[in-house]
Amino acid sequence: MEANTAKKANTKRALKKKSTFREYAEAAVIAIILALFIRTFVVQAFKIPSGSMEPTLLVGDHILVNKFLYGNKIPFINKTLIPISEPKQNDVIVFIYPVDRSKDFIKRVIGLPGDEIRIVGKTIYINGKPYQDKHGHYSEMGPGYGSQPESYPYGHVTVPDGHLYVMGDNRNHSYDSRYWGFVPLKDVKGKAFIIYWSWPHWKRFLHLIE
Repeated sequence: MEANTAKKANTKRALKKKSTFREYAEAAVIAIILALFIRTFVVQAFKIPSGSMEPTLLVGDHILVNKFLYGNKIPFINKTLIPISEPKQNDVIVFIYPVDRSKDFIKRVIGLPGDEIRIVGKTIYINGKPYQDKHGHYSEMGPGYGSQPESYPYGHVTVPDGHLYVMGDNRNHSYDSRYWGFVPLKDVKGKAFIIYWSWPHWKRFLHLIE
């Protein structure tokens, strides 16, 4: 009798342990699925690796990118579904780098489809009118970056349909549309909207990106 009681108690303890393990396992699986869903369709975190967007974004800034604003991308086929809006001038966007599709770039939208872009010195003209370049920063010229519009193969162009013209805010230290051309709309991953962490620039915590 005592042996049977002990056996039943051990069985109950084993079942309880198994039930607890199953609960934790199910919770972990659900958490992973939610994280993957959010990362794929809602928001994704990126870290700024270079100074091409200074002073708007600094090296070490950790940002969040809204992925559903411009439409969700179906994984593997990169097809866009349910776009809420199109990228607008001055949006800071993350996109697939056209020259090396294994990399993501972050730049500011300057020209939209159909816009005529002309660069003269530090002045950008869009459709013949000076662009209000409140985010442009001209630091000391870096090696490999030309200072005259003639040195830019894309310094006087019309943006094709379905494409964007982008530039880094740190104009003299940004490898952008002036050098390699346009960004296809289908390759835009999302709009950067907040700095959620920055090291060592901790005062930029939860700083909105303009």
